[in-house]
Amino acid sequence: MPLRETAFLIFADCSMLDFTGPLSAFDAANRLAGKTLYRLTLYSEPGGMIRSSAGALIHTERIGRTSFDTLIVAGGGAPREGLVSPALRRHVLRAAARSRRIAGICTGAFVLAATGLLDGKRATTHWRMAAKLQQMHPAVKVDSDRIYSRDGAVWTSAGISAGIDLALALIEDDHGVELARSVARELVVYHRRPGGQSQFSALQEMDGGSERIRRALGFAREHLHQALTVDVLAEVACLSRRQFDRAFAAETGQTPARAIEQMRAEAARLRIEQSQDTLESIARATGFGDADRMRRACLRLFGQPPQAMRRVARAEDDQDRLSAPSGVHV
Repeated sequence: MPLRETAFLIFADCSMLDFTGPLSAFDAANRLAGKTLYRLTLYSEPGGMIRSSAGALIHTERIGRTSFDTLIVAGGGAPREGLVSPALRRHVLRAAARSRRIAGICTGAFVLAATGLLDGKRATTHWRMAAKLQQMHPAVKVDSDRIYSRDGAVWTSAGISAGIDLALALIEDDHGVELARSVARELVVYHRRPGGQSQFSALQEMDGGSERIRRALGFAREHLHQALTVDVLAEVACLSRRQFDRAFAAETGQTPARAIEQMRAEAARLRIEQSQDTLESIARATGFGDADRMRRACLRLFGQPPQAMRRVARAEDDQDRLSAPSGVHV
């Protein structure tokens, strides 16, 4: 097996889990394989000590003309604000040209986008930053729901712990599913995490930047049981269909259809977990129309069907009752 030079590019104010999570996954792969499959190095633009958002200092090498098998760009304050220097762009482009693949974790996608490496490609980032990535780089096909995304030799992941999901996928791509599963067991994480980012992204708080898009989102939340076509939402926003589609994607990072499905799924999940209503009645009340359509949406967004969600909620309720002190009712 070839030794894979794997480099992490980090920035001041970085979230440590952005790179320590995947770093630990590759380290575990080395230990479980009994040999060095991945040689791991931390780089930064200036080199030397880099201070993380938590205050810890990380020693890095200065990125230069080194060639890598894989370059992984972690997130940080500078990438998040689009502060990517011309010199760093050149370094990343040079590394991408010499590397087998390149990846961005969390707001590391902003660095790749600033170089043009994501133009015309599918990519993801932390759900909270997806709309900003789409606004700053309209040529990127941003998918705000993916835990990680691959488009050719370019990989991106959602925020923070999703870097581990990305690393497991890279390990599986290199050495097969058994080693990736073994690493997941070693780290006590999912081999393939169920659902997408939607389960973490506070869908009910989804908001647009402009009054028109906020008005359309508010109308949608209050009328989930009705037919919510794009034409209806565009009319509420007082925009043409084309203007609305463009503005909605720029401000929320997703299509109107995807946003409405997510709102309906979140509303349905609350009723599934907290009420005794039948699944059919919940599907009708939240605009899915029938239970099968709701089931498919729940599987796609939350990684489990409504029946399983209800069983888990009831089991947790039962556990709460059993663990409550005597004389206390919950």
